Amino acid sequence: MFKLLRKEIQLVAGWGTVALVLAFGHTLTSISSMPVRAAVFLWLFGTILWGAFNVVRHAEELAHRLGEPFGTLVLTMSVTVIEVSFIFVVMLGSDADSTLARDTVFSVLMITLNGVAGICILVGGLRHQEQSYNLQGARAFLAVIMPLSVIALVLPNFTTSTPGPTLSHLQALVFGVLTIMLYGVFLAIQTVRHTGFFTEPVADGDLGEDGFGEIESEHAAGGTTSRYHTVLLLASLVPVILLTEELAHIVEDGIHAIGAPQAFAGLLVAILVLSPEAFGALRAALDNKLQRAVNISLGSALATIGLTVPSVLAIGIASDRLIQFGLNSEEMVLLTLTLVVAGLTFGGTRTNILQGAVHLVLFAVFLVLMFDP
Repeated sequence: MFKLLRKEIQLVAGWGTVALVLAFGHTLTSISSMPVRAAVFLWLFGTILWGAFNVVRHAEELAHRLGEPFGTLVLTMSVTVIEVSFIFVVMLGSDADSTLARDTVFSVLMITLNGVAGICILVGGLRHQEQSYNLQGARAFLAVIMPLSVIALVLPNFTTSTPGPTLSHLQALVFGVLTIMLYGVFLAIQTVRHTGFFTEPVADGDLGEDGFGEIESEHAAGGTTSRYHTVLLLASLVPVILLTEELAHIVEDGIHAIGAPQAFAGLLVAILVLSPEAFGALRAALDNKLQRAVNISLGSALATIGLTVPSVLAIGIASDRLIQFGLNSEEMVLLTLTLVVAGLTFGGTRTNILQGAVHLVLFAVFLVLMFDP
């Protein structure tokens, strides 16, 4: 029992923090001292990030038992729930039309398609020269990411039914339903009809039937069950979701206080939910399992568009608000360039360091434009 408690100490920290927030939450949000508020922010951010890593740890344990693509699907769904809950809290607590959803979705796309994919391809190329992946799976991801990202983030700038970069309620309803339907078709392809598209290429040889090779046996030897990790995944996820409300209020106040751009909040949310996945993708690339890194990076981008966008549009319809989704002109250029480069990068069956370097350059441009547009 003591050994289990020590291994799952994050659960104690997470639920303990929830108890403190429930007891003293109003006092925490009313503190005006910037150093104290900064300390509270670091405490909550660190606890949520630690919780996200714990969620991912149990999701990865399930991944090794379920195999690809089901394992990565559990992973991306878990972190998307955290992302949607954060946006949901901010939108319901704000009287103004928040751009947090747009900024978060755009940041997730830039981080996953340029940052995560770029660093994985670069370090994988440095260690293994060239790496292979399943071309059909990457193409399937991009075939859905490209149209849905343009519909969600570019098209609202050109509609005329409503003022500004927004969609009318009818447009939001139809586009939201179409997005969910297309994502559902993709999930059917990924998990039922063509699961082989999302597993390691056969030519890589030394992998087992589940795509994880020797790692599977190592994890299976731990003596834990899938039910055990499912329960602890949920137990780790709940406090993360509960703590997002308090963190959301502190982030909003902090951005106003330091004069940071509003898009910085979206970047923080994206970093919070993507950091554990990014480390998992990096480990996979270093282990010469680029397909898993591709599944994680492209899967995170697609899950954000396929689940976050319809959820936010539904909130807008329910609260009778027009949600700002259209990107600025320079962001539209960067999104278009990213999608084109991603199509070229994943247009062959092998990658090298040049492709990774190109994506990292685009990610650096994204960061510069955020603070100096």
